[in-house]
Parts: sequence; structure tokens; C-alpha cells
Amino acid sequence: MRPAKITMAVALTVLMGLSTIGAPVAAQEVVADPRQPSPDNPHMHVYGSNDLANCFMHFDGNDTSGSAPEGYGEKEWTGNNARIEVDYTCRMESFKQDMYNSENGSISVHLEFEIDAADCQDTDAQCQNLTLTFFKGGFEVAQEEFLSVSLNGATNSVDWEIPIDRNMTRFNKSEEPQIQVQFSHPGTNDPFTGCAFFYCGGFFRMYYHTPGNGSAEIEFPVVNQTMPGSGDEDSGGLIGGVTDSVPGFGLLAGVGSLAMAAVAASRYSRDD
Repeated sequence: MRPAKITMAVALTVLMGLSTIGAPVAAQEVVADPRQPSPDNPHMHVYGSNDLANCFMHFDGNDTSGSAPEGYGEKEWTGNNARIEVDYTCRMESFKQDMYNSENGSISVHLEFEIDAADCQDTDAQCQNLTLTFFKGGFEVAQEEFLSVSLNGATNSVDWEIPIDRNMTRFNKSEEPQIQVQFSHPGTNDPFTGCAFFYCGGFFRMYYHTPGNGSAEIEFPVVNQTMPGSGDEDSGGLIGGVTDSVPGFGLLAGVGSLAMAAVAASRYSRDD
């Protein structure tokens, strides 16, 4: 073998050794973001302001920054002819990565409310029972109306199971989860004294997550991302999904190919 070929082979061998050492070390430096979903962190928690004006969600159950210290948001109405009405949306904060869900699982929603309002009359066109709507980005994927919610100020635990369908197996990072809360009922009235000796109006309260309780959370059946190359012919790796499943393996395989090419070239030169 010529000196130049020997030098090339040695250099390629050294580069292969560095690739097997450096790549795993770099991979170990990646730290999971507790605000983002993962199979080990599937619970999205609901937070918000004390007046329900700002409702937000993320996956860190210990980070309550920006949320009401009371642990709930509330709106109150007083007087005759008051309307107990809310319409707000809780949005996932800083959705930075795609989320993959098991096609055989379901999204479990658990929320708690306290509502003080009067029953609706048949002629009340504005009436709307407690209604939750789940969105994937701007796309509505499920809606549920809760008819059994009490209106006497007692705590209502609302549980909702949303089966995963083909539109929910993957949430792109631009398709953040959102949940809309709607309610519209008349407040209590006193037609005789005009509320002089009787409480009129009502309130609507929603509890937020606080560390140690699950009063406001949404659980996803999060699974690991399918490795590129497991069914995608355009994965771009030298040997399909293996290039992404093992850190540094793509570089190692590429350098190995170059080394084999150099050896083949040297043999071709000797044959000539």
C-alpha cells in the first residue's frame, strides 16, 4: 500500500474512534424539559389567573408561576337579571416538540368547578350547560356537554374520556392542545324584593392545579416517536431508522463506508 493510502486509512480509523466516543457524550447532555410531554411525563396541568382571564397549561406539575395563589379562578355576578356566563380557552404554553399518542389509548380530562346559577327556562335561547371542547391547534376534535353539573355552589368533578382517533395520534408542535370552557345560565333572582333581602346573581369558579393534587389535569397516552425509517422511505439515513436510534451511528457508518472505499481503491491500484 502506498504511503498516502496508509495515511488516509489511519486518519479514517482515528475519525471512526472519535465518532463512537463523542456522539454518545453529546447525547447525554440533552436534558428533558419538564414543561413538555413525554411517556414519563404525560400529565398536562391547567393553571390560570384569579379572574379566569388567562388560562394556560403545561406538563410541569411543580411550576405554578403565573397561576393564582388561591388555586382557582372565579367570576361573580350580582343583582337581578344577572347572567352567569363564561367562554374562555386554556392553551398549552410553549409547545416545542411533536407529541405522539397511542392509537389504542384515550385522553383523560379531569377538571373541578363550582357554579352558582339558576336553571334555564325553555324559552331561554342563550342557555348553555357546561360544555368542554378539545382542540388540536385550531381544529376541534371533541366536545362534551355535562348535564348533571349541580348549580348550587357545590364542587363538581368533571371527568371526560376522549378516545384517540387518527387525527390525534400526532400533535405537531404547531398544533398545541387547547380546551374551551363555556357556560351560560341566568343568575338567581328575587322578583318580590328586588334582591334587597335575598342574594341574587351567582358565580363560576374553576380550580387550577397545585402541587400534590390532580384537580385540573389532562393525561395523554404519550408514546415514543416512531423511529425514522421504520416505514418512511425518505428518512434520509444511511441505513434507515438505525441512524437515529443509536447516537452517532450514522456518522460511524458513513466513515466506515469511506474507509472501505479507500481500501477498495488501494486494491484496485495494486490490481492495475
